[in-house]
Amino acid sequence: MPADVLEKPVYAEDARREVCKIRSIVSDAVEDGVRSASRAVRHGRYAAEDVIDQAEHKIKQRPFESIGMLFATGVLLGGFLTWLGLRRR
Repeated sequence: MPADVLEKPVYAEDARREVCKIRSIVSDAVEDGVRSASRAVRHGRYAAEDVIDQAEHKIKQRPFESIGMLFATGVLLGGFLTWLGLRRR
């Protein structure tokens, strides 16, 4: 047993005070974390809405180019998935 444990008696009031202090520190940290997470979700939602708005604007501005890009993406994705399917056999 360490010698300082035997020398210093632990009082219930001191322990209670320390527990309250630790509890308040932890609760403040949790509240800050929740606030930060909420803020990050809100900023992510705004960023996603901005990207959707920009995409809608581009599609309205250049409809044929958008259709061509979508078609090319579909062809490439289909080819890639077919290649993966054949490769597994």
